[in-house]
Amino acid sequence: MEKKKQMIRKYLLMAAATFLYMTGIAQVPQVLFDTFFEKKSLRIDFALSGNAEGQRAAIEQLREEPTWGGPLVNLVDHFHYGGYYVHIYDKTSGELIYSKGFNTLFEEWLTTDEAHTETQSWTNSISVPFPKRDIIFELSARNRDDMQFYPLLKMDISPESIFIDRGALKNNHITQLSYQGDSNQKVDLVFLAEGYRADEQEKFVRDARRFMEALFHTAPFSEHKADFNVWAVGVDSEDSGTDLSGKGIFKNTALNSGFYTFGIDRYLTTRDMKSIRDAVWNVPNDALFILINTDMYGGGGMYNFYACGTADNERTPVVFTHEFGHSFAGLADEYFSSEVAYNDFYNLKREPWEPNITTLVDFDTKWKDLVATGTPIPTPVDDSTYKDKCGVFEGGGYMAKGIYRPMDHCMMRDYAPFCPACSRAIERMIRYYCDEKY
Repeated sequence: MEKKKQMIRKYLLMAAATFLYMTGIAQVPQVLFDTFFEKKSLRIDFALSGNAEGQRAAIEQLREEPTWGGPLVNLVDHFHYGGYYVHIYDKTSGELIYSKGFNTLFEEWLTTDEAHTETQSWTNSISVPFPKRDIIFELSARNRDDMQFYPLLKMDISPESIFIDRGALKNNHITQLSYQGDSNQKVDLVFLAEGYRADEQEKFVRDARRFMEALFHTAPFSEHKADFNVWAVGVDSEDSGTDLSGKGIFKNTALNSGFYTFGIDRYLTTRDMKSIRDAVWNVPNDALFILINTDMYGGGGMYNFYACGTADNERTPVVFTHEFGHSFAGLADEYFSSEVAYNDFYNLKREPWEPNITTLVDFDTKWKDLVATGTPIPTPVDDSTYKDKCGVFEGGGYMAKGIYRPMDHCMMRDYAPFCPACSRAIERMIRYYCDEKY
């Protein structure tokens, strides 16, 4: 009898959620959040280890943190973006109550030459709403052969566990640059200082404000300033700048960033996810941008992980917007002639998950509806008829053949304005975080 009651309750909750989502009513679905979660975060630090032959995952740490700025209604992610996915199930009913996709730098490393000769382990991190009762945590990775997700790790987590770290961390310098409303109904963008000494924190806030203004002067973000809260989190570094390992220069900085990722001089990242997450432990954060105190050219970005760029290069504003396109909206690079360290990053026999590139294997799921009737597919790049129109132009995703992009020029190729397909993907992501139908 009890089992039957649970099944009926589960059916009614799912039916109510579906009806209310389709009709645009947002009040009652929050009951689902309140049933399963508290407005706090459960941070899960985990290690990914392996090589080109395969990978494994293991839990490193669990932490309770005081804020949850994510959606209260859009708890299950229907984008299916990223190379990894986290699923949270209610242990009692088995109901899926939260999911989210993301990328990692380790995923990129697996495609390099080094991964064929070495085995490495990298720390990663994901935050989910803090559960009120026992959950099942599942981490899955995408297989490039069939583009499906397969479990790497599954474990039970009790919110009462004595192994969840509940201690406070260091309070950093927090400046609110723009407040537009409740974090659960806005995108919370956090600028995080890297390579700024204690006496350079005022410069960091000025730099962050300049970057914010550059973003909101760029379409489609220019139409959505009211959908963003923006924060600047100042973390003190001992040294200014960042590592240049290819030139033998190493700096003592808070987040251990550096150029020459995978040997590429302009590729600027950090593997130190623990320090990043420790820095923003008490700030709502849907999107992280690490602002690095140097005038060199470079940056990097991974979907739902972080993006980073340099503060003082003359090309900084567009580099920031490009990298934010990666980390916020899951956009792929559309260039195909630059130096990269990846080997056959995309499987041409499958449709890539990114919304702005296609192999034409399943083009119906991409921007086909944005292509005007009569436009040839593929679209000739040397025909001026289609110069500024949405089409299907060959070249993208680091490959000159077999992958196609929506327009000849775009922010994700050469810092031109975002194309219609990229703009739509960005706006859809904004609606997701603002708890609107997406």
